[in-house]
Amino acid sequence: MSATVAAAVKKIAIYILGDENKRGKLFVAVGSIIAGFLGLMFLPIAVISGIGSMNIEPPDIDKSLFTESALFESLDSEQQAEITNIQNQGQAIEYAMANAGVRDQTIKAQLIYMSYFDEVQNFYAESYADLFANVSNDSDLIAAINSTYGLEIDYDEFVRTYTFVMNSTLNSYMFNDAGSKNCSDLAAWADNAYISGWGYMNGFIGERNETDRIRYADNAGLVLGYLNYSPTDKKFDPDYDTLVYTEQGGIDTMPEVVGIGLFDGSQHGIYVGNGEVIFSSADCGYVTKEPVSNGSWTSWCTYMGIEYPQDVEDAIESLSGESSSE
Repeated sequence: MSATVAAAVKKIAIYILGDENKRGKLFVAVGSIIAGFLGLMFLPIAVISGIGSMNIEPPDIDKSLFTESALFESLDSEQQAEITNIQNQGQAIEYAMANAGVRDQTIKAQLIYMSYFDEVQNFYAESYADLFANVSNDSDLIAAINSTYGLEIDYDEFVRTYTFVMNSTLNSYMFNDAGSKNCSDLAAWADNAYISGWGYMNGFIGERNETDRIRYADNAGLVLGYLNYSPTDKKFDPDYDTLVYTEQGGIDTMPEVVGIGLFDGSQHGIYVGNGEVIFSSADCGYVTKEPVSNGSWTSWCTYMGIEYPQDVEDAIESLSGESSSE
């Protein structure tokens, strides 16, 4: 791709990825996976050069060019073949990640592929997805990818790029059941907020601040954001403005179910498994994760609007039986 075209795409990628409304109008409206992947091809360079200052002037864009056919036809035959291959590999990665049980990491897998795999031969999406399924953290993942494919991906560069991309969007792959509001997906929502580097700001539930373009949520807003977010429409609805919760028992009686709420008398946390809780902290100024044992959590709770599995219902019934027998 020519330097002129590459520079234009990089500038447009930063501008669009930095504004969800513009991204929706230009990328989503055309329904083109090609357009999205075209922008992702240049993200590492764009992020490294622009992440320090996102005050980028809107580029001069002829919006009539942002149709699938116009974008594709503007490229020569070699470039068209490259984009078609990227499209096919991106879809193959999506299917392979789902089959490997790591669907929530699809954007990560596609981003790494688009960014670093231009010289990799004999790529197989299935074996690539297995790397994501068989490691427990991103540091080990990058090391495994580097070793397997002979790459030299810098971990810190990857983290900067991935955090920026994830903060720019809401990962549609995080939900196991987008048609309901359930505690498993609440835990996934909280984990996504932590991975994406959301900040703390009063009155926010996961929206991006127009000034700095960072996503924020206050403490209750982390749960309210999940309750109000529509994965189908990809927007926040005004269904819930108050977090309604019920303290069910002491922390020592909590069932081992991800998505259960924790409470310390003033702030809420979301249990995400492995003895860890995620919450939006006013003291820290961002969404953070810590061992449950490190905090002052005193009780577990359930939230109105969230569905819970039978294990939770059984625990509530057991606690209720104990109370009535005293």
